[in-house]
Amino acid sequence: MATSDASAAESQYAAIGLDLGGSSIKYALVDSAGKLVESTFGQATTPEGAHPDAVAQVMTEIIGELQRLTGEELDGIPAGVTVPGVVIDGVVHTAANIDEAWIGLDATAMLGQLLGREVSVLNDADAAGMAEVYAGAGSQAGRPIKGSTLLLTLGTGIGSAFFRDGVLFPNVEFGHLEIDGFNAESKAAARVMREENLSWEQYIARLQRYLSHVEFLCSPDLIVIGGAISEDHEQFLPQLKLRAKLVPAEYNNAAGVLGAAHRALHSGT
Repeated sequence: MATSDASAAESQYAAIGLDLGGSSIKYALVDSAGKLVESTFGQATTPEGAHPDAVAQVMTEIIGELQRLTGEELDGIPAGVTVPGVVIDGVVHTAANIDEAWIGLDATAMLGQLLGREVSVLNDADAAGMAEVYAGAGSQAGRPIKGSTLLLTLGTGIGSAFFRDGVLFPNVEFGHLEIDGFNAESKAAARVMREENLSWEQYIARLQRYLSHVEFLCSPDLIVIGGAISEDHEQFLPQLKLRAKLVPAEYNNAAGVLGAAHRALHSGT
């Protein structure tokens, strides 16, 4: 694996974040303080089918583009990569909207070899949660808020990440809870509001049922609501009645990138 400790130490850039989705791969560099370098944020089209080899090729091209953009080689700088699936010790166990060839793959080893650097791989919702807990709505003065924090991303489905005093419990799947005989995200994901032409009042009732059940199961102190719908948080968050504090996410498109890069920065700690 090609690394250069000297070049990494001299660079103002500390890690690369790569957020793999079914339609796009978002990316950016972060600095040594873990802050997103906004001028490097971008996205590339996910190759059709999202086979691991094809994804690795696009990620190699992304790193090349970042090198051209910054004028630096970026050798030795670690990368964090999100995957839409369960990831345990770098091995992918499920795959949503990506090729089934990911299942059973040691993605950390494969991507580390092909990208020529240390790579950390984690679930995409966990990465978004890390961004919020360490730099966004779940943090205070750059440190995680004490207690239990739950991130829920409301979109095509429902992604979830759970933390206790800033420590991640990986791969929780609160979007797939069975409530009233249905998979929760089939009734409470943001997409159903559009698909079923629900009013805010109707959608809020479904969200209240879902969140009340989640609160009963894990008693979070703070719930951070992400996904594009969080931009309209004033329409629905004040109407929800829970013991937990409810707040909108600070990061949306960049959350996975930032969280992945944070994991890369702290993979040895």
